[in-house]
Amino acid sequence: MSGFFLKEFHSSNREERLSFLQFVSQVDSSLVPHYYSVLEQLKTLYTPINPDRDTLQEFYLTDAERLTKEQDVLARMEPLLDQANFNKLSKEALAYALIVNHPHDEVQVTVNLDQYEYITFWALGQRIGPLRVMTATRAQRRGFFGTARIPADRHYFKRVIVAARTKNAHLVLKCFKDIPLEGLEQLLPSVKVRTSIFYRALLNTMLMVSGLALFVNVGMVVLSDLKIGTTTLLFFFAALMAFRAWKVFGQRRNIHSLELVHMLYYRSTSNNSELLDALTLRAQEEHAKEVILAHSFLLRCHPQHQHPLPKETGVETDSKPVEHLREQVEAWLRLHSGLEINFCAERACKHLKELGIRGAAYPVIR
Repeated sequence: MSGFFLKEFHSSNREERLSFLQFVSQVDSSLVPHYYSVLEQLKTLYTPINPDRDTLQEFYLTDAERLTKEQDVLARMEPLLDQANFNKLSKEALAYALIVNHPHDEVQVTVNLDQYEYITFWALGQRIGPLRVMTATRAQRRGFFGTARIPADRHYFKRVIVAARTKNAHLVLKCFKDIPLEGLEQLLPSVKVRTSIFYRALLNTMLMVSGLALFVNVGMVVLSDLKIGTTTLLFFFAALMAFRAWKVFGQRRNIHSLELVHMLYYRSTSNNSELLDALTLRAQEEHAKEVILAHSFLLRCHPQHQHPLPKETGVETDSKPVEHLREQVEAWLRLHSGLEINFCAERACKHLKELGIRGAAYPVIR
């Protein structure tokens, strides 16, 4: 990362390059101890409720005590999630995800909200584009006529963190990649796979057609040759079709369950204590990126300010330079990534001042 910024902003002379590398080194030396301390405190809180711990539990926690500790962990995670640029999804977005099913989603689940103590989602990097369907079998990757499926354009998130707890259970912390908005409910624990309306209609049609053909070809022969009563034959035929329907729908549910497990396995990036490590590292990296971007753009606009300011130095707050910085950085990010990325200039300037190192002169947020 530092090499890219060095080439982009500080390639004019050797003195600038050395100054920038020294600044990056100062940023790293300031942030690493801070985030290491944050992670240790978070792990200390999480260890008693960690479901993956491989050591003996020193004391038993009641359900109420466990719930309280889980809430403490989630509260401590909030600043990290904010610094890592995760946004908490609103209740409206969650309700939409639970109600609306995308027509391209073969796997659908039923969620009983009454069985959860709480459900919280955080998302990062909303995109609109083709999203590859994760399937467990080769046959599921093709359409009805054997042609390869073309990924549909979807609203999806690059990363999604879910924190959920069913009653009388434990906190589940998981992070996933490339999750569509309508598929958030699939990430929850204790969901039940169900057959979609499309597949129910398709299977019922197939059963009716095959059953009618069977009745015409076999039933008529049985009626004429074996002299079995019509009522008895219809009852036997209905029982046979009910058994076939039960078998077919059961097989379809098993296939969809396999697809769900396959999707969760390959799109999961971390869970529980591993998620805390990954989240802290990401927050640290985003913190460093913001400071370096703010420093580089401020020096580009005000190259005369090359000396560090002490932390106590007060500079008049002006929203115009901050807004100008935000616009410049967002335009630069748009140019290099092709994406609309929000840059929190106020937070970046605040971090720059807190570091108390060079580049903190313009602008400063008190």
